[in-house]
Amino acid sequence: MALAISREGLAMSVADIGKVCLFSSMRGVINLNGEPVAHAKVMRTVDLSGAETDETSTDEKGNFKFPAIFKRTLSKHLPQEFSASQLIVVQYQGKEYPLWSAVKRKPEENSESRGKDLVVACELSSEEKMIKVNNSPIFSVCTWDVEPDNRPKAF
Repeated sequence: MALAISREGLAMSVADIGKVCLFSSMRGVINLNGEPVAHAKVMRTVDLSGAETDETSTDEKGNFKFPAIFKRTLSKHLPQEFSASQLIVVQYQGKEYPLWSAVKRKPEENSESRGKDLVVACELSSEEKMIKVNNSPIFSVCTWDVEPDNRPKAF
């Protein structure tokens, strides 16, 4: 039985060599004291081998969206741990609020949400909480549909 690979399929697989996801696409809503944070500046920084920053703004209902960030790296094929730092902050009415701070330890897209789309609901007045997902610590004022890693049981 012969295996047929189209030129398009071959081009896509060659183009994906060494490609890792530094930050999955994210969309969600940001509130402050239960009210939508309209027209706020949302800045995202990722660092694998040098910091890269992009930004977006919330709409009138507090909604925002970021595309995934991918990068080609030879380190994907080396015997070392993948580790990309992630940070999102919000500037609103002259103040800066931390939204998300994490270390992504798996190079696959959506590993921050165990393969699901990363859709968050963020409350800037909430206390930041830490959870681990796929052995990656995430500090955030956001909630999303994810089951945190199991905590080791006490003796």
